Amino acid sequence: MNRAELVENVAKTTGQAKSEVTRTLSAFIHTITGALSKGDKVTLVGFGTFERRNRKARTGRNPRTLAPLKIAAARVPAFRAGKELKDIVNGRAKQPTLVLAKPKAAKPVKKAAAKPAKKAAKPAKKAVAKKGAKRR
Repeated sequence: MNRAELVENVAKTTGQAKSEVTRTLSAFIHTITGALSKGDKVTLVGFGTFERRNRKARTGRNPRTLAPLKIAAARVPAFRAGKELKDIVNGRAKQPTLVLAKPKAAKPVKKAAAKPAKKAAKPAKKAVAKKGAKRR
């Protein structure tokens, strides 16, 4: 499956427009790439972990001439599959059915109906102290 097929399948599953799914996928990839370049680890529980690993410098061989080559040290991205993903791929577990929460419909904005002007409120009456009441 390539990127276009992935976008199409996600759009069909979620009911979103392909353009919106494309933007979301691009943002997802951009975020993971940025985190890996900083040295952060990205863990998606049940799916797997994206991380950056350091590869040491080593000596290799040119396959044509068999001459030794120096291969420089490098940082490489790595993915480690989670248990749930491994079990589904190996057939030990079934892929659960996808349950998507329905998006909340925006509530229609009600325009305030013209209400008649209220009469001015009367000032509150002061409480009158009863005769013979003790003060503290």
